[in-house]
Amino acid sequence: MSKVRWLLVGTGDIATKRVAPAITAVSGSALVGVCDVVRDRAEALAKTEGATEIFTNYEEALKQTNADAVYLATPVGLHASQAIRALGAGKHVLVEKPLGLTGADARAAADAAKGKSLKAGCAYFRRFYPRYQHVKDMLAKGEFGKVVLVRMTYFSWFNPARDDPKYWRVVRAKSGGGVLSDMGSHMFDVLIGLFGLPKRVWARCENQVHAWDVEDSAVMTMGLANGAQVVGSFHWNSKTWSHEFEIVGTEAKVKWHPYDTGKVVKTVGRDVQELDLPNAENVHVPLVEDFVRAVRDYRDPAVTLEEAARTNVLLDAVYHSSKAGQEVTL
Repeated sequence: MSKVRWLLVGTGDIATKRVAPAITAVSGSALVGVCDVVRDRAEALAKTEGATEIFTNYEEALKQTNADAVYLATPVGLHASQAIRALGAGKHVLVEKPLGLTGADARAAADAAKGKSLKAGCAYFRRFYPRYQHVKDMLAKGEFGKVVLVRMTYFSWFNPARDDPKYWRVVRAKSGGGVLSDMGSHMFDVLIGLFGLPKRVWARCENQVHAWDVEDSAVMTMGLANGAQVVGSFHWNSKTWSHEFEIVGTEAKVKWHPYDTGKVVKTVGRDVQELDLPNAENVHVPLVEDFVRAVRDYRDPAVTLEEAARTNVLLDAVYHSSKAGQEVTL
């Protein structure tokens, strides 16, 4: 295969600002088609990126496209079913996160990929951050000593009007949840990638400011397999901003602040270091590069659908704990 040819489904912010430019920038990758329910949007993106196939119907796109792979940049409620149909049409598939509305939804997509020669992955691009790999290496070398605490924090203001294209994110049937589904899923994936699924969860999800059917605020404690404690807090109700991920061990700690940019603060004993570990300018480029290599080298992508489904399992546990008012064992 000289190039992996892509059909991009969905033309929202992620698709236009990151996904399409990444597909066209990566060696061995080409965008040949765009599908969106609004033809003008599909045409505009196709023209910008040099794609020649334009579709408004997903089923017709799967039948008619010359693409080898499908990138799904659609609302969460469509992810699992569209991934299953792409695989059924003989296409490789890369899905935006989270994989499904629920664990069962995600599990169905993961099961559909089993036993096939096709490659199927989920767009948890933070696994390609240099800071993620740095921490992974520190853990492998035992530099933390015994990990005793992981702290995750995210807060910002999000309040889309009903006519905002992003409003679907606060409609549970389309998004699966609020701030946890949107931003918490990324941080849960990093947690799982580094430490595996937590063993227990206690959580409280609430609406403190916004009158949505999804949470604008969530706090939780978790327990990891090694006994370490996890504290998480996620909010869409403050006009200030923070995004932190911190790992504390008996010998060292690391804090990413903010999570996507800036220095990584590494502390060993009383020695504090600031590490410059910048991300790619377009964080979707390493994700697409990995997937293209997976197709061409016949190996799994970094985050398979099986792996991505574990984040949905954790999201389910958090929501269940909050609803039941008690700790949940995974």
